[in-house]
Amino acid sequence: MVTWKSTPHLVLRTETGSQYFPLSGNSCWTIGRSEDNQMTLPDRWISRAHAMLQQTDLGELYLIDLGSRNGTFVNGRRVSVPVRLNNGDRLTLGQTEMVFYSPTKTRTDTEDPDTEDSGATAVLSVRRLISVMVVDIRDFTVLTRQLDERILSEIIGTWFRRAGNIIREAGSWVDKYIGDAVMAVWFHTAQGIAQEGVSKEEVLRICQALGELHHMTRELSDRYPLPFPLRIGAGVNTGYAMVGNTGTGDRPDYTALGDTVNAAFRLESSTKELQKDIALGETTYHYLSALEASREVFEEHRVTLKGYDRPTLTYAGNFDDLDAFVRVSYQEMEV
Repeated sequence: MVTWKSTPHLVLRTETGSQYFPLSGNSCWTIGRSEDNQMTLPDRWISRAHAMLQQTDLGELYLIDLGSRNGTFVNGRRVSVPVRLNNGDRLTLGQTEMVFYSPTKTRTDTEDPDTEDSGATAVLSVRRLISVMVVDIRDFTVLTRQLDERILSEIIGTWFRRAGNIIREAGSWVDKYIGDAVMAVWFHTAQGIAQEGVSKEEVLRICQALGELHHMTRELSDRYPLPFPLRIGAGVNTGYAMVGNTGTGDRPDYTALGDTVNAAFRLESSTKELQKDIALGETTYHYLSALEASREVFEEHRVTLKGYDRPTLTYAGNFDDLDAFVRVSYQEMEV
């Protein structure tokens, strides 16, 4: 039988004994003083939303500081970017210390390989039409070399937390935190009888979220003494992908795999070559082109994406033009 001891978990040692936090049935766990976290720690030195654990598709667990006041530490070193946890790592939040364990899961010959306990993960893969957004912090490596580690941790953690809030309000969630980038996924439903597509409202909501991420980033940049302004780049791609539920029945956790996802990352990288802020995939732009103002914001380009044999058609633009586009487009739909 599978138990919490055979899954990754945190151990908190207290005066009254050890407390165990199993890390299963989800891919994201928030830690903080507030009761709305998955792990609530009554330590006054811990922020209300202090840190987060994110599990990747490969089962690796990353610790992400969420801009906490007093920092998050792994083996005595302050976390300034997402850090992959290894078995036996010591985590320090405020005055609270925990140990991360990731035992190797084994199964006895008497266990039925087709059955799991009530906390096990169900995997249901279906082909769905999705939009993937990848947002990356520009020149992050340079920033890490020039900025004090404490300030860097506070800025990046706050950026991750606020980015998650913006994306959730736009109808999605952060599927992955990857170093200095986030990935979000929107699922699209049928538009009419036997027809699947993306409505103008859906694709415009993604553009609005991009604009809000840009403004949030600029606001953070203005608050701190940085060697250069904080900037982001983004890639958005729409297409079909295999979507899997890697959560439990009462706590579903969806993720997507396939070329649509890979191309979104490549499109984001292409913005540096194009000297633009945003790169849209051809299908994304197709749905967006139903709004007339899109032609004034996004220019057509052909780029060679890493890993692709043929040049890819993309439509690229800048954040400076995005606000006006979103505002005019909403007015256009109201008429």
